[in-house]
Amino acid sequence: MAEAILKAKNYENINVRSAGIYAYEGNGMSRNAEEILLQKDIFQPHHSSQFTKNDAQWADLILTMTTAHKEMVINLVEEAAHKTFTLKEYVAMEGGPDIQDPFGGNLQIYEQTYDQLNEAINKLETKLQLEGKI
Repeated sequence: MAEAILKAKNYENINVRSAGIYAYEGNGMSRNAEEILLQKDIFQPHHSSQFTKNDAQWADLILTMTTAHKEMVINLVEEAAHKTFTLKEYVAMEGGPDIQDPFGGNLQIYEQTYDQLNEAINKLETKLQLEGKI
């Protein structure tokens, strides 16, 4: 959902890719995630991919949803530590460093996660504007 929300903002100089630590290569988005995004008028085709060292090398910034994911990224690609943060950590958002993982949850859980992501991405947008990156 984070990728879709950020891509929907359509910044010319920002490239966004999503990859999972435990992703099954080529799977589509969950039905609940797709439903929530459609309710918000966001449609982005999505197929999952596994995070790789190439992804770390490509990225200027790696934002994870949880501290555990951040640690796994750094363990996989130690030299990416300086550019790897949880999304909430990077934007200095209150309420702990992790975005709730809705996997297996009902539509209400996915909506709560969307709300967390949307708030964090709005703060990210502000931060990137202040830094002159968008």
